[in-house]
Amino acid sequence: MKFFIDTANLNELKKAKTLGLLDGVTTNPSLIAKESICRIGNTTTTNDIYNHYISICNLLDEENGDVSAEIISNNYVDMIKEGKKISLLHPKIVVKVPATKDGIRTIQYLSKNKIKTNCTLIFSSGQALLAAKAGSSYISPFIGRLDDISFNGLDLIKEIKTIFSHYCFNTKIIGASIRHPLHIVECAKIGIYAVTSPLNVISYLINHPLTKIGLEKFLKDYNSNEIE
Repeated sequence: MKFFIDTANLNELKKAKTLGLLDGVTTNPSLIAKESICRIGNTTTTNDIYNHYISICNLLDEENGDVSAEIISNNYVDMIKEGKKISLLHPKIVVKVPATKDGIRTIQYLSKNKIKTNCTLIFSSGQALLAAKAGSSYISPFIGRLDDISFNGLDLIKEIKTIFSHYCFNTKIIGASIRHPLHIVECAKIGIYAVTSPLNVISYLINHPLTKIGLEKFLKDYNSNEIE
């Protein structure tokens, strides 16, 4: 399973790369807004944001995955225009499009024009099916946000994977809105392509109290004997 990092922070991405965990990147307008990107006064220009996307792409090695950059337009014509412009920034860019009526139409257009897309804000199997039929390269079902309103987000992932297997869609499933390490493990058991998560949540996978206790005991036993 691939590990995508859900951030726009360059330092966090560099750390993920050092740990060997940078298979790809997903961003969204909220994550971009958190970054201080060459501000002119109190304003961030579109070019500043686009240059930041390019900087993110340049961090990935050739064998690594894509960088999802989300459009902010909300009507069909403007979504296509913005999607085309973003797609030209770097070969690794994937145009992230919301699962709306105009979004699905936009995905269909971009896909026919060989532009990679990631359909985001998916909360139902119906949305996932429409995105796949439109030719989306990826879909991003939001597990945690469904859990937040007492729906099982992992059940949605299972359902989507079953539907896709019936029809041999090429669309890859990215488990998004990851809240904790168990989400990651369960997604791996289901067998989806990738999860996208903050680095700290992925890092929690390495932690186990018995590992720490065992290591401390081994070292204590070793140090209790004199080494000649």
